[in-house]
Amino acid sequence: MMSSSVTRRQFIEGAASGIAAAALLPAAPALAQSNWAAIVQSVVAEGQPFDAGLVVETARNLARRPLVPVVATDLPDGYANLPYDQYAGIRAVPGSLLWAGENRGFTVEPLHRGYVFSRPVGLFTVEDGIVRRVAFDRAKFDYGRVAPPPPNLDLQFSGMRIAAGLERPFEVAVFQGATFFRSLARGQNLGAMARALILRPGETRGEEIPFFRAFWIERPSAASGALVIHALLDSESLTGAVRMTLRPGDITLIDVEMTLFARQVLDHIGFGCTMGTFLSGPQSRRGFDDLRPAVHEVSGVQMLTGGGEWIYRPVNNPATLQVSSFMDENPRGFGLVQREREALAFQDDDQRFELRPSVWTEPLGDWGAGSVQLIEIPSDSELNDNIIAYWRPRQALAAGSETSLAYRQAWCWQPPEKPALATAVRTRQGRGTQPRRRRFLIDFSGERLADAAQVAAIRAAVSTSQGTIHNVRLWPYPERKLMRVGFEVEPGADSLSELRLVLQAGGQPVSETWLDRWTW
Repeated sequence: MMSSSVTRRQFIEGAASGIAAAALLPAAPALAQSNWAAIVQSVVAEGQPFDAGLVVETARNLARRPLVPVVATDLPDGYANLPYDQYAGIRAVPGSLLWAGENRGFTVEPLHRGYVFSRPVGLFTVEDGIVRRVAFDRAKFDYGRVAPPPPNLDLQFSGMRIAAGLERPFEVAVFQGATFFRSLARGQNLGAMARALILRPGETRGEEIPFFRAFWIERPSAASGALVIHALLDSESLTGAVRMTLRPGDITLIDVEMTLFARQVLDHIGFGCTMGTFLSGPQSRRGFDDLRPAVHEVSGVQMLTGGGEWIYRPVNNPATLQVSSFMDENPRGFGLVQREREALAFQDDDQRFELRPSVWTEPLGDWGAGSVQLIEIPSDSELNDNIIAYWRPRQALAAGSETSLAYRQAWCWQPPEKPALATAVRTRQGRGTQPRRRRFLIDFSGERLADAAQVAAIRAAVSTSQGTIHNVRLWPYPERKLMRVGFEVEPGADSLSELRLVLQAGGQPVSETWLDRWTW
């Protein structure tokens, strides 16, 4: 469990430095760094013509060598230990953003290093087909309450912040730390986070943290409405070339294409990873002394299986680490979603959890057999991203192999593709009528539930993997297009129950499939 003073993101960003340092072989570090620099300089550095294939070739060449770690020894004294509020006060001065005043629809703010973001990242632009290095210049930053670094020190950057729009620009994405990035739709607040790649999460042997070494950002044309970003990914077990196309709007789309080169066998790798916070809510209550009725930026994981079944699983803040696997083949979509959009559900005027984005991942092409993995980590702080969802392929990546895949992520209010079925809009649970029973109430909403005649034929199919189901009841509210289902589960001698519920009429589903896990 993460402490309340350190977020999961901070923890794994810090752990990444330790993993990289541990991977350093006995060879001379200066020579290793020189070899790494020569590989990059030869194909995708300042003044070179740019081609996306060159990033792929760089990743391929790097994979033939052991990892060259990035050790952050060049930060000025105190920068690695800056308090968050002081670090957040370091911002680019107005007019120094990339393409500021050019009316290209995007500006890019290079982000300073410091706090937990100590690893340097190279930033390049691609202008008229030529690579241009974004040079660090302390004069382009307002340091607030922090003493500026010494002059003529090249610190590179820790990432970038992207704004979109001409008349009313809004912050649309942030790329910073390991392979983390965040985005949102117009009118939303930053919330859930994505990772380009996740390796061995939740395993006792330890998680491996890939990281971006450099970004190449194509200068957009004035009317394109899209920003193309290339990145070089590295880790102990693999390297990769990533191409991301960002299209902001009422739904912000990020198309991700990656080519991976395995240095070692990879038997636990995750694609389309998203992370978010769930501390408390009516679906999962632990003893938090909090005046807010709910604290979460994601409410559940939604899935559309390769067979066409829509599934929704509310997430929980469990007492112990929980890992769930939803087996599938060629999934059509999955992601962490925020279904609660009423401000009164949270009553938090600062965080505004009802404005956090849902993140829907649509595989482009067939992904084969595997599973959507859901990891729920016990947490006592809303700062922790304690919910993780991603696709885990069944087939391991062999050492020396090359793998290409693509997917589209929608950062949205609700996924652009939605079921023509009733959806579970709210889940509640509490103690049952007997000591070992747990009572659940699930509200389904949909157009079909407005027809009283059709509603009369609806039945609830409820089952549990362990124990028994009792007292199943339905409360129809056609005037609200809502059906409330209640039931109790009794585990008997078991300590875990996998619950399943679907509304049916004439043997056919009229709702998505609701799943949940309850542990005693």
